Amino acid sequence: MAEGRGPSRRALLGGAGVAVGAAALAGGGFAVGRATASPVQLRQYDFHGEHQSGIVTPAQDRMHFAAFDVTTGSRDELIALLRSWTQAAAVLMTGTELGDGAAGGSPLAPPDDTGDATGLPASGLTITFGFGPSLFFKDGEDRFGIADRQPSQLADLPHFAGDTLEDRLTGGDLCIQACADDPQVAMHAIRNLSRLAFGVASVRWAQLGFGRTSSTTRDQATPRNLMGFKDGTRNLRAEDTDNVARWLWADAADGQEWMAGGTYLVARKLRILAEIWDRASLSEQEATVGRAKGSGAPLSGGNEFTDPDYGRPGADGTPLIPTDSHIALAHPEANGGAMMLRRGYNYTDGADDLGRLDAGLFFLAYVRDPETQYIPMQNAISSKDAMTVEYVRAVGSAMFAVPPGIAAGATLGGDDGAYVGQGLFG
Repeated sequence: MAEGRGPSRRALLGGAGVAVGAAALAGGGFAVGRATASPVQLRQYDFHGEHQSGIVTPAQDRMHFAAFDVTTGSRDELIALLRSWTQAAAVLMTGTELGDGAAGGSPLAPPDDTGDATGLPASGLTITFGFGPSLFFKDGEDRFGIADRQPSQLADLPHFAGDTLEDRLTGGDLCIQACADDPQVAMHAIRNLSRLAFGVASVRWAQLGFGRTSSTTRDQATPRNLMGFKDGTRNLRAEDTDNVARWLWADAADGQEWMAGGTYLVARKLRILAEIWDRASLSEQEATVGRAKGSGAPLSGGNEFTDPDYGRPGADGTPLIPTDSHIALAHPEANGGAMMLRRGYNYTDGADDLGRLDAGLFFLAYVRDPETQYIPMQNAISSKDAMTVEYVRAVGSAMFAVPPGIAAGATLGGDDGAYVGQGLFG
């Protein structure tokens, strides 16, 4: 994923010149760039590439995720939506307004762009699209003539011990993940893409996230989750090219040629029982996680990146890292070496009806095969991991196939333009 420092929306005014249906997608309106934008805010990623953006891209600080129900039964309308989303995403990632902008169009028609990001730079925006199992087959129906192309790796996740899933936070035919270093830019992307879906798809559920909970490149420091611990120390990172090729990207030999270069996304909304966790002693919290809260080092010693020694005993002869700790059950060594690329976010939805903090981790993990890389690990921690069993509740869950990216140089727009997921419908 190529990175550059793009100009502001004003500098890009009129620079795109592509069209979505009746709405032209060219930089427009009265966008005013922020002269005070930081280098991070000016960061810009290419839309085109072998893989979609927002996967191995350095994890940004903010996220807006949305799952959609497709409301049409028309294959042509679904393809038209994917075309319009593709074109719009390419424009939005440059920090440009859609169509004639927020104020440049007809005064008698709704503006082409909502305008809530006018004047803001690209802020490292990435947009990632996915297809849920129900897009292929639902209620006994091959909805769009693609059921025979559903990858065997794409299936509804099983019920895990302790799950308290809410239907309103589960599933979805389509998904969009928008990540940026400005929350308003990420929200603007989802808002405008949702507008383009009117009459074809509607938002089923959505989640705002802040504070990345993992690092996807080696130059990013390991962040902390809302339990106060460093999270994702052993995450798969972009520079680990051999492991990325092995554990992340799908291959035609995996079963579906159209998914070559794509991957699979597991999304789980995990609420932390904060009031209980916050009353646990430091020693109990560390034993539950298996790491020191301050340094992030395993309880067997060393630093954050030292390999855990699960057999090293403490003064009482028992292992320093409890066998039911999170690290002992979730670490790749406990799961046949299987790795995942995590890029989740903290979230808070305020407080519940009892005044308790409604917050936790919006877990996002990209894997080549959920059946072998994610499900065994989740089964283990759901039933045995003290942290997951006692302090975390899964309230939302979904799985999506994330198709490959759009080839560099490919033309977008019109009836012949490239669009995300084109191989599925070709």
